[in-house]
Amino acid sequence: MKFKDFAEYLERLEKTASRLAITDILAELIKELEAGEARVAMYLIVGRVAPDFEPIEFGMAVKMVIRAVALASNKKIEMVEKAYKAKGDAGSLVKEMDLGGKEGGLSISEVHKRLLVMAQDSGAGSQERKVESLKELLTVTSPGERKYVVRIVLGKLRLGFSAKTIFDALSQIEKGNKSLRKKLDERFQMFPDVGVLVEQVKEFGVSGLARIKVKSGVPVVPALCQRLNSYQEIVSKMKDVAVERKYDGTRVQIHFNRKRGEIRTYTRNLEETSAMFPELKNIGEWLKADEVILDSEAVGIDPKTGKVMSFQVTITRKRKHGVEETSKTVPLRFFVFDILEKDGESLIDKPYFERRKILSEVIKTNKVVVPDGYERADDSGEVEKMHEQYLKEGYEGAVIKKWDGTYLPGRQGWNWVKIKEAEGTTGKLSDTFDLVVMGYYYGRGKRTGFGIGAFLAGVRKGGKWVSIAKIGTGLSDEDFRVLKKKLEKYIVREKPGDYEVSGSLSADVWVEPEVVVEVAADEITKSPVHAGGLALRFPRLVKFRDDKGADQSTTWKEVEEIKKL
Repeated sequence: MKFKDFAEYLERLEKTASRLAITDILAELIKELEAGEARVAMYLIVGRVAPDFEPIEFGMAVKMVIRAVALASNKKIEMVEKAYKAKGDAGSLVKEMDLGGKEGGLSISEVHKRLLVMAQDSGAGSQERKVESLKELLTVTSPGERKYVVRIVLGKLRLGFSAKTIFDALSQIEKGNKSLRKKLDERFQMFPDVGVLVEQVKEFGVSGLARIKVKSGVPVVPALCQRLNSYQEIVSKMKDVAVERKYDGTRVQIHFNRKRGEIRTYTRNLEETSAMFPELKNIGEWLKADEVILDSEAVGIDPKTGKVMSFQVTITRKRKHGVEETSKTVPLRFFVFDILEKDGESLIDKPYFERRKILSEVIKTNKVVVPDGYERADDSGEVEKMHEQYLKEGYEGAVIKKWDGTYLPGRQGWNWVKIKEAEGTTGKLSDTFDLVVMGYYYGRGKRTGFGIGAFLAGVRKGGKWVSIAKIGTGLSDEDFRVLKKKLEKYIVREKPGDYEVSGSLSADVWVEPEVVVEVAADEITKSPVHAGGLALRFPRLVKFRDDKGADQSTTWKEVEEIKKL
């Protein structure tokens, strides 16, 4: 397919608000794509050149794009910059400018190849080379094409749908309805590469899904805990269980491949963080396997006392620079509680107790990567006793796991349940909420100096983000400054189309749904103000969740479940 035709599909998608209509357009597009180009087309359609878990970014700010446009148009940078400020969107700007572009001669694969080379360019002089490469691409594409080329480069291609809508379209093609959606979703949880998934189904039909397996180097969406109302309900529903400590650390999925000499780590939102953990450089010495995927919780350990440190201290290790120095003051211990793959064999369908046995056989004794402890129980009193003991020991309580349960990526089934209590922070509700920041308000008094006085936060409800709390308490002066800085790169000119917010709560500044915060509240109440009809009463910030992405935030369904408790 020519990129010109692909850009026309993007234009149609941009102008379409209906989820059903978007699904129809995507289905039409996927049908038209050749099997060999379907994978890269799916990356491009979500504004990427590779899967989300691959750390491939363009690293090009608006100023670099303006330089490329100035070179392509033979205009002064100041003139292009002025035109951009008036327009507010670089994509719309280049569509209207005369850059001498040819009429759609490149294919999707050719454009993707050029963009990929541009994104992977690094080292001395890379910025100049990227500007030159973008200039050349802009002069060999038509106005409609370069509008989306620029938006992809800037990370601004938001068309109002996610991978799940792509699965709806794929199911519609294969089955004529959404019946295949669940199977596609499950496969994506264990191999989160929408390009590969569409490619396999495009080439082999539904049977192609069986070809996609757990593989080291490709993160599995981490299993998450459900909530139940009481200890009795837990044992009644799960029967035989294992009880583990709940650490206040950061989730780390460890991928080790001895043959490739590769050690990779991923966060719960599938961000690669391999360079952040020098403690793992000798992991090969501690493993009786050539290839493994381990699920763990990394916790800071006080070098003097050997005791577990708080989340606020542990999260200071989430940095790109000065890692070696920080690792000396905040060394980490990786408490491993599951193994998902060993020497090419997927283990996620094996029962918990078998995975635990394999895990104990794989890890040799060491002080860095440690198999986490657990207790087996089938009595609610025992579970409660262990939970209380863990709280006294300074942990967040207990995680309860079904003894013969499989590893279920994401939040599905009832194989894992959490009991979380943090007196003094959660108010009357027994749990906190991981909310996505949707926008913020300038505030009054001294907060005007921070540029932010309160923020609007919400949860995912179907295909929309629905506001549920306006928060201005629980933040120190430094918290306001940090939040403002986090939000700056996600600012958008208008309220995103997938936001449901009533007029009275309209933010002064809207942001893309990227920043996650943990929020405590006294209760969930009915609300005539928030679009969903529910609100958090006395909401307050507990902490920033840099380790979580929007996909791991609290859902509307979970809010309703907590309200019932």
